[in-house]
Amino acid sequence: MATLTIQKEQKTAQYFREKLGNEIELDMILVHGGDFLMGSPETEDERSEDEKQHPVTVKSFFLGRYPVTQVQWRIVAETYDQVNIELNPNPSSFEGAKRPVEQVSWYEAQEYCDRLAKKTKRPYHLPTEAEWEYACRAGTTTPFYFGNTISTELANYDGNYIYANGVKGEHRNETTPVDHFNIANAWGLCDMHGNVSEWCQDHWHSYYGAFVEGNAWVTDNSDSPRINRGGSWISYPRGCRSASRGNDFPDARFNGLGFRVSCSAPATLQPPTDQS
Repeated sequence: MATLTIQKEQKTAQYFREKLGNEIELDMILVHGGDFLMGSPETEDERSEDEKQHPVTVKSFFLGRYPVTQVQWRIVAETYDQVNIELNPNPSSFEGAKRPVEQVSWYEAQEYCDRLAKKTKRPYHLPTEAEWEYACRAGTTTPFYFGNTISTELANYDGNYIYANGVKGEHRNETTPVDHFNIANAWGLCDMHGNVSEWCQDHWHSYYGAFVEGNAWVTDNSDSPRINRGGSWISYPRGCRSASRGNDFPDARFNGLGFRVSCSAPATLQPPTDQS
């Protein structure tokens, strides 16, 4: 297990580096499990009713430091064995090796994870919605992991609109490279707010009766809309909040919709239980 220095903070994160081939790598950050309040408090500006707070316990897991980039997508699409469906090696509207891949459906994102799991023998999958929010917050309770408001100097969204006491900024009208802002949250994860929304495993649901263990919420309806998180370059700032929830049908493709991969951590990395 290596350590990664988090830019602009005197902290380090544990991670492993998955070698995809042709010197292309995928940084997987260790997220230690724990308890948190998922959703937003009733006092949070511009919240939605479907963000009701509830306690959730998340097991340790690894999450991609960035959304999957176009170069990372292409090598898997072109050289890894097909599991269920074919993948277009170049689906994105905004081309660039380090830009996030977009214009990929939930099914295609799942196929990417399945191919990666088959090739590496590691349990890759899309993050659960609970994993995603827990990782995004990195221990924070504010609307964004960097505080109570958002700036286009920190994230890529529609800067014509403001949140709370923020100020207007740039609307780039396109994605940016995943390392464009050169910042990470306290756990070493980047681009969690804006740029592209990210597919999660879960089917769309209200938080009523939500799992407290942080598992994916999956129904028998394979056509059910799937959760996406984080907001995108075209989003208003409220849609980029840690608690904000989006959903689209699993065959949807948009130039503001991508994903990052999760990988279950071995039991040896789970936090110890209280034996008292």
